[in-house]
Parts: sequence; C-alpha cells; structure tokens
Amino acid sequence: MYDVVVIGGGAAGMMAAGWAAKNGSKVLLVEKMEKLGRKVRISGKGRCNITNSCTPEEFVERLRTGHEFFRPAFKAFNNRSAVRFFERMGVRTIEEQGGRIFPKSGNAWDVADALMYWCRDNEVEIQLNTKVIGIQTAAGRVYGVEYENKRGFRRRVETRNVIIATGGVTYPLTGSTGDGYDFADRAGHTIVPLRPSLVPLVPDVKDIDVLVGLKLKNVSVDLMVGGKCAATEFGEMSFSARGVEGAVVLRLSRDAVDALCDDKKVALKIDLKPALTPETIKARIERERGDLPRDAYFGDLLRRLAPPQLVMYIAGWLGIPTTTYLSKISDKQVTLLIDTLKCLVIPIADFRPMSEAIVTAGGVSTDEVDPESMQSRKVKGLYFAGEVLDLDGNTGGFNLQIAFSTGYLAGQLKN
Repeated sequence: MYDVVVIGGGAAGMMAAGWAAKNGSKVLLVEKMEKLGRKVRISGKGRCNITNSCTPEEFVERLRTGHEFFRPAFKAFNNRSAVRFFERMGVRTIEEQGGRIFPKSGNAWDVADALMYWCRDNEVEIQLNTKVIGIQTAAGRVYGVEYENKRGFRRRVETRNVIIATGGVTYPLTGSTGDGYDFADRAGHTIVPLRPSLVPLVPDVKDIDVLVGLKLKNVSVDLMVGGKCAATEFGEMSFSARGVEGAVVLRLSRDAVDALCDDKKVALKIDLKPALTPETIKARIERERGDLPRDAYFGDLLRRLAPPQLVMYIAGWLGIPTTTYLSKISDKQVTLLIDTLKCLVIPIADFRPMSEAIVTAGGVSTDEVDPESMQSRKVKGLYFAGEVLDLDGNTGGFNLQIAFSTGYLAGQLKN
C-alpha cells in the first residue's frame, strides 16, 4: 500500500515524488525508461535552462495557454523558489541574456541528478524499466495501479493517490510517448488536441538549400496570418535542412502551427535592419554606390548590405539579376530594395513533425483540474503535473518551470 504512485520520472514527476515523500507520504515513482530525467538531461542543448528570472506577471504572460490556471502553482513554487531549490541541492546557477537561468556548470545532468538524489534522500521508492498499464478507479476515486516490468511480469499495487507526470509526445526516445493522455482519457478527461510547439517551420521557397546554414542576428520578425500581423519577435533565427528555426521562429511557431492547421496562409516578414530607418538605408546605399567602381554589378551592392547567402534570394525576389550593372538600377528599384531589406518575406508551407518539437501543445484540459492542487475534478486522488497538461510556454526556461511548479503543487496531495 502506497500513499501515492507517481507515473513518470521526468522533471515534474521527480519534483512531485520528492515533495510528497518529504511531506511524509510513502511514495512509489514508476519510470518506464532505464534512467530518471532523460529529457531533462538533453534539454537546453545539454545545458538545461532551469527557469527564467522575469517578474511573476511577465512569466505568466509568456505561457501560451492556461495563464490563470498556472498562477496558483507559480505562486506556490516560483522561479526564485526553483533557483533556491537547486542551489540547496548543490547546483549553482548563472543568469544569462533574456533572464535565462542555467546551472553554472553548463551541464544538464547536474539538474537531473539533483532531482534524482532529492527523491532518494526523501526515501522515494523508484522502479525503473517499468511501464504502467492502467490506473484502477471505482466510485469516482483512485484505488490502485497496475504496472509491468521489462521481463513482462505484471503487478498491481494499492494506492489512494496517483500523479500522472508522463510528459507529452516530443522526444519519444526519452520515454515521452503520450501514455498519460491515454490514462486521462480512460478516467474521463478531455484531451485538447495535440500539436507541436517550439518547432521549426518549413518555408515555401524554391532552392531553399542555398540558405542552409544562414544565421540572422538582431532581426525583427512578424508572423503574418492571412495577411495580418499575428505576433512579432526580435532576436536570432536560422536556416537549416529542417527549415527555419532559432529562438525567434520557435517562439512564433505555436501561433504558426495553429494557423496552418486551420489552412490559413502563413508567412514570416523579416526586418533585416530593424535599427535603421528607410532613409538611413537609402543614404547608406548611396554611399556604397559611390565607393563601388563604375562597372560594379547589383550583386556587389547586395553583398555589402546583406549576408552572402541572401544575395541570390533577394535578387530573385526583386526580379533583378545580380549581374545587372549597378549604374542601370533605377530609383524605383532602390526603393524596392529598401522595402525588401525592411520586409523580407518567407512564405511558410508547413511545420516539422512532433518528434522535432521541444514541447507538446494541448493535453489534459485544465478546465477539469483544480489549479490549487493539480487534482482531477473528475476522479478523487488523481493528479496531473507537467507537460501532460494543456500548458506550454515560450523558450527561455518557462516550460521547465511549469514542470517544477505543477509538480511541487501535486506533491502536496491536498485531498
């Protein structure tokens, strides 16, 4: 007989299990992979962006859904709480650009190991290589869990509380394969349709290969949906074999995915020179034309104004061959060039698959979960924490904080 069984040994699951045990509960943590915290160990490109230092109001606004639902969890265990927690566990932290907080070691394993040792120090019983088959309920409450080990042997244990912290469906090799949605569905919960968030976008551009490897810094990007600006971001973006990505694109991707799913036209409008006015750019073009030889080509001018990999794309967009003599370029064409530098359009055709997304959007409807405890409104003793919920945020530490805050609250077992 366990007081609580936690399903899933990721960030939310370990946080919930550790706090439940610290509060005096007998806890069983079940993880189907061979190691706890596999997704944590690869997060942030192996560095683990623990949280973000922005204010509580700013933090909640960076969530894509469930702003009001998340407030009680964040109030109970906020970004400052997360930093203090890991500092006490021996993980020193450092703040970087944009308020992003990382372990000072730059090693995500330190964060995962700290959570693992936290669970062990609080005497959480851990079962690895073990898959939960089902959650037993009767008369509207939990009474047990059935699981199977890697040898195929099944066992049923009694418990009056279950915390589902199985993650989403991104990074399936880490064990996030959507089991929690099935458990929630069987318990009568609504699952908001799943879709990728923080995912590369696929441009509708011919010969996109010439742009692979291009990185743009300090650009302003508008997400255009149906011809109207839906959102604007500033920062870095890049082109790869997967499409367009980078922090700016990932932050815009959630709205882009929703629009594409609704069959709306989507495009990115890039201001390559956000710090310069059209008049300033025109003056610079005149200076560059004066410095170039009289027999210079249009391509020679473009190479002074834009990254080399963009030269052919801009020339093609304008319909002006790069081999056109610069002396033949009209004032009207100069105006079009300035407009393009301030508004380079990249049509978007699709988004990359869920397996390449950082976070799963959608999940267990927060309307059916008590925000003060993370307990199901439908089944007593059933709790949810982390990515399995319909909660997701921007890049920059927001999604791990969601896991920590909801895991902490679920671990208080208020029933």
